[in-house]
Amino acid sequence: MASDPEQPSFSSIGRVGKSSGEIDGAGVDEPLLNAGQHHSSESYSVLAAIFPFLFPALGGLLYGYDIGSTSSATISIQSASFSGISWYNLSSVEVGLITSGSLYGALIGSILAFNIADFLGRRKELILSAVLYLVGALITAVAPNLAILIIGRVLFGTGIGLAMHAAPMYIAETAPSQIRGLLISLKEFFIVLGMVAGYVVGSLLVETVAGWRYMYGVSTPLAVIMGIGMWWLAESPRWLLLRAIQGKGDARDLKETAINCLCRLRGEAFGDTAPAQVEEILNELAFVGEEKEVTFGEVFQGKCLKALTIGCGLVLFQQITGQPSVLYYAASILQSAGFSAASDATRVSILLGLLKLIMTGVAVLAVDKLGRRPLLLGGVSGIAVSLFLLGSYYIFLNDAPLMAVGALLVYVGCYQLSFGPIGWLMISEIFPLRLRGRGLGVAVLVNFGANALVTFAFSPLEAWLGAGTLFYLFGVIGLVSLLFIFFVVPETKGLTLEEIEAKCL
Repeated sequence: MASDPEQPSFSSIGRVGKSSGEIDGAGVDEPLLNAGQHHSSESYSVLAAIFPFLFPALGGLLYGYDIGSTSSATISIQSASFSGISWYNLSSVEVGLITSGSLYGALIGSILAFNIADFLGRRKELILSAVLYLVGALITAVAPNLAILIIGRVLFGTGIGLAMHAAPMYIAETAPSQIRGLLISLKEFFIVLGMVAGYVVGSLLVETVAGWRYMYGVSTPLAVIMGIGMWWLAESPRWLLLRAIQGKGDARDLKETAINCLCRLRGEAFGDTAPAQVEEILNELAFVGEEKEVTFGEVFQGKCLKALTIGCGLVLFQQITGQPSVLYYAASILQSAGFSAASDATRVSILLGLLKLIMTGVAVLAVDKLGRRPLLLGGVSGIAVSLFLLGSYYIFLNDAPLMAVGALLVYVGCYQLSFGPIGWLMISEIFPLRLRGRGLGVAVLVNFGANALVTFAFSPLEAWLGAGTLFYLFGVIGLVSLLFIFFVVPETKGLTLEEIEAKCL
């Protein structure tokens, strides 16, 4: 590969006391050729890795909690006995605005993230997300009327959009490569944990006067903890080094700050290797051309176009294989099989939430051992089979409710083994660094946009096609997604972010 004649000047940032003329082209090529030797023995402290994961992951926990608690909050707010308000007699459209208000906000947050992410940095974006979580939750909890309530929901949702954009980036850029997959997948575990917590809190407060206010108010202390935690944490060293090679600040100061941040993030076990690690990252970034400024059109060209195809394809299939729709039928399927809990939607939600939690835990433990592709291929195969079984149940196997229950559980379990955690993992690590903020912004926008599309299109499609045909349609989409994964999605297990860019794009 021919090297850019200007690259040595950028790689020399990491070599104090040497001019660019003293560094030959080999110094640029070697890091990528020998990266596997370096990162395989990369040292880090497990204890030090906890907080750089935990505080960003609280953004996912709050997202999941909002999903879980809203299902009970909408019941509470419409109750003449327990709503505690005079405007409880809401129309279906008004209830829909409460439910989907956070989704609209998430779409707004995704658009904002596209424009401000690279300017603010991952840490400040997460701080802003925590502030929006806090303000949105407080406004929602004390809302005197429906209009203020919806404003609070949209603000909270904007925090979701920013958090779902910045959290996977921050975790991916600060985590040691050996456990990067585990930590980003664990963020999905936190989302599901938040959902289960929301279902439980909702079931406890649904018959409390003004219980919906308490359900939404529970988010406030977590938002405060997240904001303080992110304020305390160090900035992403890779984001600092990107600014250094792009000339957005004093290069040597940014390099020293990156070294200090890396030491804080990796702990004492990292020792004296931080300067060498920073220099290697700088050389690798220069090698793959990260010093160039990002233009809007460039997001849809070259390496980033391939990364967009992979990332957006995964999050699109994650939604259009029917995940929200299948769960909509959970209660009726369980009820048809004779489960008494099926009459209580909240208990059904808790049951499925616990299954999600268990299977996400399995994915978290397996992702850095088995790899991304095996989990995706195996899990999506199970999703497709379960969708065809559910379609068959609604068309000509009505006397086999236990099969439908089995298919439902297989669907939920396989989704949490594959699309659930791996989709977010792949979009956090597949984009080139200088395009990661905008590329991930597009992917998150596609995710929430597809979610909104499936949610709004489900009822008319069901009325037009019928449940059985609709599940068959989702099954066919599942097969298409399987082909997409097999032919397009690369394996990134064990690679540094710079290696992924050099070898997979």
